[in-house]
Amino acid sequence: MPYQVAFISLGCAKNQVNCEQMMSLVQQAGHTIVASPDGADVAVVNTCGFLASACEEAIDNILEMAQLKKEGRLKKILVTGCMSQRYKKDILEELPEADGVLGTGSYGDIVQAIDEVMEQDLRPCHLGNIQTAEQGGPRILSTPPWYAYLRIAEGCDNHCAYCIIPSLRGKYRSRPMNELLDEASELASAGVKELLVIAQDITRYGTDLNGEHQLAKLLRELCKLDFHWIRLHYLYPDEITEELIDTIAEEPKILPYLDIPIQHCNDVILKKMNRRDTKADLYALLDKLRARIPGLVLRTSLITGLPYEDEAAFEELCAFLREVRIERAGVFPFSPEEGSRAALMDHVETEEAVRRAELAVDVQSDIIDDYNESILGEEREILCEGFDGQAQMYFGRSYAESPDIDGRIYFTADAPVEAGTFVQVRLTGTMEGEVTGELVE
Repeated sequence: MPYQVAFISLGCAKNQVNCEQMMSLVQQAGHTIVASPDGADVAVVNTCGFLASACEEAIDNILEMAQLKKEGRLKKILVTGCMSQRYKKDILEELPEADGVLGTGSYGDIVQAIDEVMEQDLRPCHLGNIQTAEQGGPRILSTPPWYAYLRIAEGCDNHCAYCIIPSLRGKYRSRPMNELLDEASELASAGVKELLVIAQDITRYGTDLNGEHQLAKLLRELCKLDFHWIRLHYLYPDEITEELIDTIAEEPKILPYLDIPIQHCNDVILKKMNRRDTKADLYALLDKLRARIPGLVLRTSLITGLPYEDEAAFEELCAFLREVRIERAGVFPFSPEEGSRAALMDHVETEEAVRRAELAVDVQSDIIDDYNESILGEEREILCEGFDGQAQMYFGRSYAESPDIDGRIYFTADAPVEAGTFVQVRLTGTMEGEVTGELVE
């Protein structure tokens, strides 16, 4: 019989794609996707398990669902995703509220698991092979209609010492290019205007298929489709080829916005964390990218308090930031994750790692403020995403802002502007760290 199923997806965009695939499978089976778990038959909590803090967020969500269940407003709870893969035994033993578990190799079993909990009163535990799990398949988009993610690979072969993703998602596996182009074509036909190309490491795309970097070739094919913008997340520094740089510079649809997680700049730390670049390599790469890609905006991720980071190494990181002036940076305190090699290494206390992260954020805030001031007076193409009633202004993003992780641009307009349309905006000021402007008639 058909059931009402609610989905809650936590964590990264790659996890969100898995959730969209599960929603499609559930709908194809005749069930109804509902927006709220209140009153649903089944709530699917698609968890992140990358960091302990993400697991805590997932547990909080599961307990919220458990309260609904206790009050008779929800019947069953299924837990899927990375936390399920990482802590399946703990979930089954310590969270009796969870009625079933699906690991990252078993998203395709979601319909079977719903049937098992609803019709057979079983407590299913599906833990398929993470190395061979199906990556493609239909999706129900959960993003606004004007943008969508295209996940081009699964897993990771980088094996950074602080990271457990290979144990949660498996080895690196590129999706076949023809399959990606078919999916992208469907997204374009559905009206998607901004395509975000994602994977744990997009720069490695194709190397597991024939030994050759194929991202540049894939991007050139994607540019032939009816997208307005193509945005790239994440590029590893040592895998960026000359062909890829040329392609980004030459293709107008590919945004000059690159998300390159560097994590640190100290050579000892980079080596101990199994990163394959040096501080000199990073300087050279960033100089080359800025010289060859006009208007480039860079985003990165940084970790403070990593093993071997003393005060001098931390000061070196701050000095590096001030010098290279990366426009966007997420700064995170080191989390010694169970199962990672870095967790077994000596490192500063969490409180000190947090303190350093706050100091690095202060440095980065000055860089962002300077960048915002430097672009005032420019006219930029903005993808309008809505109207803010409190500010009484429209808001959207330029090429320099990626959804959910960067800020917004607020602007005034004399006539209504429909969400999902591109407009020209003259940047005129700032408001609480965000850029403001006015529609160019």
